[in-house]
Amino acid sequence: MSTSITHRQRPARGALLKVGALLTVGALALGACGGDRGAAGPADTDTTAAEEGEDVTIRFSWWGSDTRHEVTQEVLDLFMAENPDITVVGDFTDWGGYWDKLSTTVAAGDAPDVITQEERYLADYASRGVLADLSTLDIDTAEVDPGVVASGEVDGGLYGIATGINAYAVVADPQIFADAGVEMPDDTTWTWDDYVEIASEISASGEDVFGAQDYGFNEPGFAIWARQQGQNLYTPEGTLGYDEQTLADWWQTSLDLQDSGGTPDAARSVEIDAGGPEQSLLGTNTGAMGVWWTNQLGAISAAAGRDLELLRFPGESEHERTGMYFKPAMYYSVAETSQHPEAAAKLVDFLLNDPAAGELMLSDRGMPANTSVRDGIQELLPPVEQQAAAFLEDLEDEIVDGAPVPPVGAGEVVEIIRRINTEVLFGRLSPQEAAAQFTAEVEAATGS
Repeated sequence: MSTSITHRQRPARGALLKVGALLTVGALALGACGGDRGAAGPADTDTTAAEEGEDVTIRFSWWGSDTRHEVTQEVLDLFMAENPDITVVGDFTDWGGYWDKLSTTVAAGDAPDVITQEERYLADYASRGVLADLSTLDIDTAEVDPGVVASGEVDGGLYGIATGINAYAVVADPQIFADAGVEMPDDTTWTWDDYVEIASEISASGEDVFGAQDYGFNEPGFAIWARQQGQNLYTPEGTLGYDEQTLADWWQTSLDLQDSGGTPDAARSVEIDAGGPEQSLLGTNTGAMGVWWTNQLGAISAAAGRDLELLRFPGESEHERTGMYFKPAMYYSVAETSQHPEAAAKLVDFLLNDPAAGELMLSDRGMPANTSVRDGIQELLPPVEQQAAAFLEDLEDEIVDGAPVPPVGAGEVVEIIRRINTEVLFGRLSPQEAAAQFTAEVEAATGS
């Protein structure tokens, strides 16, 4: 069995991640694992089952809807048709049950060979020795932006490769702008003061709509604000990388919006946040702007029943650097305990780079991280997703770098910021008090 994928031309550039021979668990030792390595269970070091020409079976775990499961099985069938000596068994569930199931299988020493990961948990599993360093495996990343590749690095190793990318952006309703008599902003130059002024003007237009939905319930919005000012939510070392005053200013701007009427009152903002994209101001035609991931544009547009537009965050030209970044929609990882790491790597390489696989998955796992595959599927996408793909392409020359991988414990930050933002909106915490409390709670959750 050839170790290369012969149905396509491999790029000749030096970004190919190499492996010389079949790797056993000893050769996959991770420098950051410490004494927790046993939690993953010892791998069987007998490699005869994975020798060339030998049939092997591997497991691939993922979460998602029934539609994702069906499409993924089509992709796996295609892979197995081209690699008849590798059988791939799907191991999938919904998001709610995925992490409990993965934790249980890992603790039992029975981790899937190929694991779908999410950025808030990547460092956790990598630091416990569950994941193989993908830089030692034969996976081609030549067509993936280096900054996107780097987003899967933890403590000097590569433990996840992005399935696809999204960006956090402003979604706007041009019809509400027109009805309010307010011009759409130039998103290449607008500032945060412009954002507050525009939102307030739309709310005051008499059209019974709000200028914007509150932005403070999700930490990626602050991450962009901090990056615009040369700071970071998290540093590459896993500590907090911002000044508390920077966070306080972010919350103060949110209060300025609320005080001016640019966003709803606290009670309504909390209610709207709980409703998700479909019940957002944009989704219900009651607001002109909101901040969402680019892959949510389709759901919001469908709920709104009209065309919406993606805009850059305000403030991208206001300081010395831009703050927006490409977020991995999810990652492909390989278990360190896999008895068949070459087969697992071949599957990851196929999912990442094969054009036919890309045509089946389209944007289901984010816009493909492989830029050639992304270009190849654009005409197959629905118009709203073509719009998102074009927006991401337009950002490529403006993205300075990727955001560091969140530290262990970052999964708790989702609830921390939602709770504290609620307190700010109701006036029970000042922006300065909220910044101090957020910092203390996140440091406790992440051990930083």
